[in-house]
Amino acid sequence: MSGIEGKVIAITGASSGIGEAAARELARRGARVVLGARRNGRLEQLVAEIEGAGGTARQRALDVTRLDDMEAFVEFATAEFGRLDVIVNNAGVMPLSPLAALKIDEWNQMIDVNLRGVLHGIAAALPVMQTQGGGQIINIASTAGHRVWPSASVYCATKHAVIALSEGLRQEHDNLRVTVVSPGVTTSELAETISDPGIKMWIEDFRQVAIPAEAIARAIAYAVEQPDDVDVSEIIVRPAASPN
Repeated sequence: MSGIEGKVIAITGASSGIGEAAARELARRGARVVLGARRNGRLEQLVAEIEGAGGTARQRALDVTRLDDMEAFVEFATAEFGRLDVIVNNAGVMPLSPLAALKIDEWNQMIDVNLRGVLHGIAAALPVMQTQGGGQIINIASTAGHRVWPSASVYCATKHAVIALSEGLRQEHDNLRVTVVSPGVTTSELAETISDPGIKMWIEDFRQVAIPAEAIARAIAYAVEQPDDVDVSEIIVRPAASPN
C-alpha cells in the first residue's frame, strides 16, 4: 500500500513532542493512527482532537520498556484495524549528565527507553509485518547518533545503537522498509528529564535554536508516503541555523 491514506500507523511516545506532531500530521493525511504513551490522559485528549478534525485515532497506555506491554499495543492496533502498516518507535528520554556523576539509574533509563524500547517495538511489530508480507519500521534517532558531546555520552550511545540496529534490520529483510529519522534540536520535553542543574542550563542554551516538532512529522510522512519499493533509509533534519 503506497501513500499514507488508509495506512494503520502505530506511534510510541505520542503524548507530546514529535510523537504528537506525527500523530496529527499522519491523521490529517488520512492514516489511521494508534497512539501509545504512559500519559493516557493526554492521549485521550489528542485522540478526541484528531477525531474532532475528521481523523481516525485510537490510544492505549504504553510503557515501551515492557515487551509484554508493547506486544499488547501492537495487538490492540491490529484488533482495531486488522493490520499494522507502520510503527514509529519514537519514545525517548534524555537525562544528560557527566559520566563521573555516576547517575547509573539515569543511564539505565536511557538504555531501557531509547534502545530497549525500540527493540521491543521491532520485536512486537516484525512478526505481524512478516505475516502481512511487508510493512515499515521508523525509528527516531538523533543527530546525537552521528556525533558525541560531553555529558551526553550515554544518550549518544543509545542513538548510535538505534542507527546501527536499524541498518541491520534493513539488510536482513527485503520486504520491510526501515527508516531512521535523526532530528537535530527540536522543540520537545526532552530537556525536562535532566536532573543535573548545570547541564540543564547548558542544554537550554544549546536548544535556543530549534525547529518545531511538526518539521520532523513532515519528514516521517515523507518516508511513509513513498512507493512500496522505495526505502528512505535515513533522514537527518536539523535547524538551518544550527552548526550541530
